[in-house]
Amino acid sequence: MLRAAVAAVSILAAAPAAAQPSSQPQLAQSTRASVSATLAGRTIGGRWFAGAAGVAGPAEIRIDYGQPHARGRRVMGVVVPFDTVWRTGANLATTLTTDVDLVVGDAAVPRGVYTLFTLPSRDGWTLIVNRQTGQWGTDYDPRHDLARVALRSRTLREPAESLSFFLIPARDGSPRGVMRIVWGDTELSTDWRVR
Repeated sequence: MLRAAVAAVSILAAAPAAAQPSSQPQLAQSTRASVSATLAGRTIGGRWFAGAAGVAGPAEIRIDYGQPHARGRRVMGVVVPFDTVWRTGANLATTLTTDVDLVVGDAAVPRGVYTLFTLPSRDGWTLIVNRQTGQWGTDYDPRHDLARVALRSRTLREPAESLSFFLIPARDGSPRGVMRIVWGDTELSTDWRVR
C-alpha cells in the first residue's frame, strides 16, 4: 500500500510544470475597454437643445468591448478572417449604448442598446448594428440586424497593438463626430450624428 502511494507521488513530481496549476496570476489574452462621447444636451420634440436651462443632464454614447492584443500576430486576414462576420472585439459581444437617436453612416439607430459586428473583406468593411444583446461575441444572428454601414478604411503607418474604438466629437461642438476602429495596420471609420 505504501509503495503505491510513493509511486503516485513520483509520477506527479515528474509531470511538466505546465500541467501543474499555477498560484501566480496570469495575464489575460484580452482586456475590457470602453469609450464614450458625452453630449451637453438632449433631443426634445425632434429639436436639439444644447445646455438649455431645464434640460435633463447630458446624453452619452458608449461602446464597451473586449480588447484583443496582436502579440506579434498578423491581424487582418489571420486573426480577423476575411469574408466572415467578426465580433469586433474579444469574448463578450461589443455593445453600443446610446441615450439619443443616432445616424451612424447613413443608418438610423434609435436610442437603446445594440451589438456591433463587422464584416471584413479585401474589397471593404461593413459595420453591422444588431438588436440582439448580452450574448457571447461569436453568437451572431443576422435576423436581428438593424443596419449595415459601409466603413471607410485606411492603412496605418504604425500598427496598433490593441484593438481600440474612438468616438471623436466634431470640433464645432455640434452633436456629431466620427467613430474609429483601429487594430493592426487598419483604421476603419464612419460618421455619427444625433438624429
